[in-house]
Amino acid sequence: MGSLTALLEGFATAAQPEYLLYALLGVTLGTAVGVLPGIGPAMTVALLLPLTYSLEPTAALIIFAGIYYGGMYGGSTTSILLNTPGESSSVVTALEGNRMARAGRGAAALATAAIGSFVAGTIATILLTALAPTIADLAVTLGPADYVALMVVAFTTVAALLGASPVRGLASLGIGLFIGLVGTDTLTGQQRFTLGVPTLSDGIDVVVVAVGVFAVGEALYVAARMRHGPVEVVPVGGKWMTAEFWRRSWKPWLRGTFIGFPIGTVPAGGADVSTFLSYAAEKKLAKRPEEFGRGAIEGVAGPEAANNAAAAGVLVPLLTLGLPTTATAAVIVAAFQSYGIQPGPLLFTNNSAMVWALIASLYIGNVMLLVLNLPLVKIWVKVLQIPRPYLYAGILLFAALGTYAVNFVVDDLIVLLVIGVAGFFMRRHGYPVAPLVVGLILGPMAEEQVRRTLQISQGSLTALVTSPFAAVAYSVLAAVLAFAIVLRVRRKASRPTAAPTP
Repeated sequence: MGSLTALLEGFATAAQPEYLLYALLGVTLGTAVGVLPGIGPAMTVALLLPLTYSLEPTAALIIFAGIYYGGMYGGSTTSILLNTPGESSSVVTALEGNRMARAGRGAAALATAAIGSFVAGTIATILLTALAPTIADLAVTLGPADYVALMVVAFTTVAALLGASPVRGLASLGIGLFIGLVGTDTLTGQQRFTLGVPTLSDGIDVVVVAVGVFAVGEALYVAARMRHGPVEVVPVGGKWMTAEFWRRSWKPWLRGTFIGFPIGTVPAGGADVSTFLSYAAEKKLAKRPEEFGRGAIEGVAGPEAANNAAAAGVLVPLLTLGLPTTATAAVIVAAFQSYGIQPGPLLFTNNSAMVWALIASLYIGNVMLLVLNLPLVKIWVKVLQIPRPYLYAGILLFAALGTYAVNFVVDDLIVLLVIGVAGFFMRRHGYPVAPLVVGLILGPMAEEQVRRTLQISQGSLTALVTSPFAAVAYSVLAAVLAFAIVLRVRRKASRPTAAPTP
């Protein structure tokens, strides 16, 4: 009953005209950004981080949450009409959605994606409302060694299980951990890896790294692969949701929701995994499996629902444990920290009004997104026509201005350029950037918890693994890694070998 009362108070705050306007701004920006290929919500949140310092924390976080949800919505439009996903989680939607659009059923594909996203987002937010306070209460009982175990799980799964190469993921994580060490050691007062530069004695700001990796690095990467010429957009055609489309869509919406949400709450789950699982489930359960590959509406409804349900699921470990499991979640953690707020079990106690207003804004944002996506789809199609050189030049300009506005120090621009170029080469050579940001944010926290554990145990390393929770966490991690290794070995063994040439 306490959670319900807190949620109603959150609605009273989020329903104020000022916060409604911020929510509308967030979902509009998120949808517009999600529509654009190559630009995702992580880049947008990173780009806007320095520009929201003049806002109060509640307003800024409502904007970021709107961008997050809106980016998940907008990616389906690009996938369906352009066959170019705006986000990696929208790849599966392109498989059937673009075929539907080319067959003259683009309106139905866009409608089932938008309504499925609304249904899944609302149900998943209800689950977030019910589970988050309980998990936060349990997290308060965890000790330093337990938090070390949680962070090791997050490090390993995000770095080793995301992407095609675990080695590259771990290398990216190592870079993030190293950047997190730059600055002055809080325990000894010694400077670490500052190269004698006074600006680096306070460490490298998370905002600068996030903007450099996501905004500058992504802009340079997309610009390097940019094709000049008109963009081929499939026109929106056909009827919207007919009775048959409703009948074929509602079950995939529900299945996608309950596939996506639990996977989103697990480190290294996220929307990418849930959309592929939802697509596989719909293909196996379909009464018309022959339509898959030719434009099956179930192949759009299920993955889009899973996509948005996973987006809400990601917020569970973020708000209750302070663990980001995706790139966008990592940048949102940086947004919290920029206001001196640390996500975790005490968030619901120390910042109760703010966090419940944020959760209430998710419900409101879902309704706004449904209203924006269905009638205004032709406007989002126009966004696809923006010339790419103008778009990415503007991104670089805002990135530089926003970074300079953080501390008004020219050295930050040099760091931004270095990290942006590093982010470009990481993307070009297949190194994921999410582990870098996760390592940067969680690295200093993990170091603090390790030191605290060793101080309590008087230097005994066994204290890191002997608590019941830590032992269970490491056991589960070992099982997951073993399962992933077996899957990789089987996948390699099942590939046909080329016949030897005479």
